Amino acid sequence: MTPRDVLRTVLSEHDAGRCVAFCVVVATRGSTPQPAGVMICVDQSATIIGTLGGGCVEADVRRQAHQQLGAQTGRLVTFKLDADFGYDDGMICGGEMDVAICPLNPSDDLGSYLEAAGALESGAATIPIRVEHDEQLVEYRVRLEAAPRLLIAGAGHISRVLAEVALRVGFEVNVIDERVDYANERRFPPPVIVHVGDIAELLKKQVRAGATYVVIVTRGHKHDEAALSAVLGSQAQYIGMIGSRRKIKVIFDDLRQAGASEALLAEVHAPIGLKIGAVTTDEIAVSIAAELVSVRRANQHQAIEGPTPVPTP
Repeated sequence: MTPRDVLRTVLSEHDAGRCVAFCVVVATRGSTPQPAGVMICVDQSATIIGTLGGGCVEADVRRQAHQQLGAQTGRLVTFKLDADFGYDDGMICGGEMDVAICPLNPSDDLGSYLEAAGALESGAATIPIRVEHDEQLVEYRVRLEAAPRLLIAGAGHISRVLAEVALRVGFEVNVIDERVDYANERRFPPPVIVHVGDIAELLKKQVRAGATYVVIVTRGHKHDEAALSAVLGSQAQYIGMIGSRRKIKVIFDDLRQAGASEALLAEVHAPIGLKIGAVTTDEIAVSIAAELVSVRRANQHQAIEGPTPVPTP
């Protein structure tokens, strides 16, 4: 589940006239299962949307959030993740998590949540949340980012597996190929977005600044070279190309002769994927997905600002 999924559930429950609790990890200390910024929501049936990691803590947050439904003010709860905290299964991470539990009622104005949901379709958003802590009302600002956009150039076997894995780890997946018998919804069912046409031209149109990741896995080195040339020097967050070291050298030499700088070529992940000894199609796709996640997490922004005391009226 992505932040967008959590927000959609919050707004859907609110529109239906039902109470819901929005819960966010706002601070961590020491070793914890998830970082600050991770969020869930809990509805009136105690169903949880999203995950905080750590089954014991998640169950406790759900219980406390459900008990808070209907309250007028949220509160901050600290969870100590050690074996002495009283969980049946024990928690030995050793750290602490501060979780803001914000009950939202049908009469509440959720304008900031609605704006954030709209902004997440293309960029980032911030939601202010207020909770009581030590008898003081404080505000946190939760930064949300749109799902990163993955452009897969080529619709072959690796692309099929990579598209499925990338969806599971939170990417918006687009597949590009000029072969309609490969690039179609039968091979890549929704929510994968399929584009049929010239790969290089479509890549140029689809790359967006910052949150775009490009994986080049076409059916041959000429198509790979054209695709790489189309995105080299773009503002994509990640560019990776499959191929042997010899093939990569040939393509890089061609691009050098065409004027590509060493600095730009050095930014290309080639050979592609984390070095896990991948051999099969599935293993190669997993290694690529793992590299995408590694780059994404390394470039994450600070998710939480605060707490800031709220002045008493």
